[in-house]
Amino acid sequence: MEQLQSEVSTGISQTPWLVVGRGAIGLLAASRLALANQQVHLWLRQPQHLNFRFSVGSRDYPMQLAAASHGPFTKVLIPVKAFDTVAAVQQLLPHLTENAQIVLCHNGMGTLEQVQPLLLPTQSLWFASTTQGAYKPSPLQVRHTGFGETMLGACNAAARSSVTTIASELNTALGPLQQVPDITPYLWKKLAINCVINPLTALLQVRNGELLKAEYQVQISQLLSEFVLVAKACGQQFSLEQLQQLIEKVQQTTAQNFSSMQQDVANQRRTELNAITGFLLQQAAANQIQLPAHQTLYQQLTARLQPWQY
Repeated sequence: MEQLQSEVSTGISQTPWLVVGRGAIGLLAASRLALANQQVHLWLRQPQHLNFRFSVGSRDYPMQLAAASHGPFTKVLIPVKAFDTVAAVQQLLPHLTENAQIVLCHNGMGTLEQVQPLLLPTQSLWFASTTQGAYKPSPLQVRHTGFGETMLGACNAAARSSVTTIASELNTALGPLQQVPDITPYLWKKLAINCVINPLTALLQVRNGELLKAEYQVQISQLLSEFVLVAKACGQQFSLEQLQQLIEKVQQTTAQNFSSMQQDVANQRRTELNAITGFLLQQAAANQIQLPAHQTLYQQLTARLQPWQY
C-alpha cells in the first residue's frame, strides 16, 4: 500500500467524496481515494456497504466502501455511462449543497448541454476526460488495466471562478491529472479515438490490438478523414496524420484490452453508441456533412443490437 500511496497525490480533505455507481472507472477512483486516506462514499441503487478487491499491478487490496443514501454532498464524481448521466444528476440534485462541485466522466459527448441548466448558479460543473483503464473481471473485483492520464476542465461560470482543491484531489483518484482552461478540444480528441476503436471492436468482437492489422487501415483512415471534417465544422482543428498516429498509439498501448463498447455488446448491455458515433452523425447532419463510413459502421452495429442497446 505504501507504494500505491506514493504514486497518488496527498491533498487530504475532510469533505468526503461521493462516487456514483459501481462501474470500473468509479471503483478505480474510489479505491485510489480510499487508499490515500481520503473519505469516499458510493451512491448506489441499493445503499449498502460494498466489499470488493482492487488490483493494480501485482498488488491486491481488499476494499470496503460505505454507501450513502442522503446528503448533503459537496464533491461528487459521476463516472457513469453517458446515457445515465442526466438521470444521475437529477436524482442527486435534492442532496447537493449550494456550492457543490460536480464532476462528469464518461465516453462520448452531449451531456454537458443537458446538465448545465439543471444546476444552481453557485454549483460548479466539471468534466474529467480520462484515458485511465479499468476492468471488472467479476462484479466484486476491479483491476487497473491501463495507466493513462486525465484532463479536467471547468464547464460553467461557477467552476471557472471557484477556488477549490478539486484538481489536486482528482489527481489522487484518476491522476496524473492536468487542469486545462477548455476541455472541449480534449473531448473531441477522445471522441476521435472512441469513434474508431469502440464501434469497430464491438462489431468485430476483438481486442483493441486487432485493429492494427493491415486489413482495417483503409476503413480507419476513412473514419478519421470524415471525423476531421465534422470537427472542423464544429471549430476543432485536427490533421488526419495526427489522428492516425494517436489511434495507432492507443491501439498499441491497449492491444490486449477490450474496449468498453465491445464488453457491453459481449455482455448484452446498453452501449454508448449514440453518445459516440451517434453524436458525430448528429453534428454532421447539423452541418450538412455526409459521413458514409461512420453511417455504415453505425448501421452494421445497430443491426446486431437490440433497440435498447443504443
